[in-house]
Amino acid sequence: MEMQGSRHLAVSQQQAWEALNDPQVLKTCIPGCDRVEPTGENQYAIGMAVKVGPVAARFNGKIQLLDVMPPSSYTLSFEGQGGAAGFGKGTAKVNLAPPAEGSGCELSYTANAQVGGKIAQVGQRLVDGVAKSMAEDFFRRFDEEMQRRHPDAYAAAPAAAPVEAAAAATGRRMPIWAWIAFGVAVLLALLLLAAS
Repeated sequence: MEMQGSRHLAVSQQQAWEALNDPQVLKTCIPGCDRVEPTGENQYAIGMAVKVGPVAARFNGKIQLLDVMPPSSYTLSFEGQGGAAGFGKGTAKVNLAPPAEGSGCELSYTANAQVGGKIAQVGQRLVDGVAKSMAEDFFRRFDEEMQRRHPDAYAAAPAAAPVEAAAAATGRRMPIWAWIAFGVAVLLALLLLAAS
């Protein structure tokens, strides 16, 4: 599965980078996430509870950041295990960049993922749909958290620039924690599918 997307944020590139490198922000923004802990340099362990229909499961995963170029981009490698439910693994390239015009910053990503176990039996369309939905939910929550933390940036943003869903195709890269956050969101989506 491959996903690409971009999103305009009203906050500066540095503010977005810092938030995407804050485990508390990630924990707040990732649905079902109860743990984001550093395990080494640019390495993190995550834990989450996921429920899909009548099935509930607990998943554990690892994220590693590669090619880190603060505050502009990184590559995120992720893998997660949900026991009998299955596994998900993949990479994501994330970019944060100043916008072509105006203020704020542009966050963009390209991600590739593989799934196995029950996840792979669900069907590619369902996997794609859930992954996109999870990514959109993460970025919506992230944008809300940025509005809470930096209300002045959003007050100054043009009213006609609503937050876009993370599903529009682009080819830009994102900062390190943005990759982590995106990777976790994609991983959660894949793991949700494994639980169904």
